Amino acid sequence: MKYYLIIMIFLFTKVSSQIKFNVEYEADYELNYKDYNTSNAVTNKTTFALLLNKNESYFKNMNKYIKDSLVYEKSIILSGNAYKDMKMTGKYYTEFPETIGITSSKIYVSLVAFDSYFKYEEDNNINWQLQNDFKTIGKYKVQKATAKKYGRMWIAWFAKDIPFPFGPYKFSGLPGLILEVYDDKNDYHYSLYKFGKRKYVCNSANMYKNAKLVDKSKIFDYKRRSLLDINKYKQMIDDPEVIQTITKRAPVVAKTYNPIELSIY
Repeated sequence: MKYYLIIMIFLFTKVSSQIKFNVEYEADYELNYKDYNTSNAVTNKTTFALLLNKNESYFKNMNKYIKDSLVYEKSIILSGNAYKDMKMTGKYYTEFPETIGITSSKIYVSLVAFDSYFKYEEDNNINWQLQNDFKTIGKYKVQKATAKKYGRMWIAWFAKDIPFPFGPYKFSGLPGLILEVYDDKNDYHYSLYKFGKRKYVCNSANMYKNAKLVDKSKIFDYKRRSLLDINKYKQMIDDPEVIQTITKRAPVVAKTYNPIELSIY
């Protein structure tokens, strides 16, 4: 529990400002994932919201989506004190702080890392290979597609009956909404559990303020590097015993960390 609270403090974000987004549909996904590469790795679970219209999509963790909405509506008033605000926002904690916007040609990512706000862009250029393989998910007939991206081999199932070229995380570019996508080791597995029409303007699509535009390489694998930064823990923790334990465990934890992206491209 101590380590959970420590990580929460360092990932805590003050939110202000926003980019509006015209929502026509919402697709909600469940993610089952193993964020540590060990023999006894636990499979964790979380959910995400994909907001979309015919031209673009916005993707963020459901906890962050809810928290940002509450902050925008002033149902939660943040003081700027991490310890104090954590009491109100702790239940909305997520290990996935990124906000991901996608158009036909670009992917736009904003996040907080190393206690600062960053954003980067990359080309939307996944080279999907369509397979002559079909199955049914819910009421939709879906087709299989495969691609190698971010250091993993991915398998996606998309529905042509839902004519939106988007999907969870950064996956897009197929002739239909992606209902399921997972890597060949099944470390990260997204599954659609809800889809429907929505008609509203999301005022809290992107709540990061004054994010600095950087090259992706600057913040790639930031969490692993953060886990090794013992000085950050010393700034927040006075207990020598806890610091000693963290110092001893940090290299092991960082080495076994298993992010969704194993490589930049």
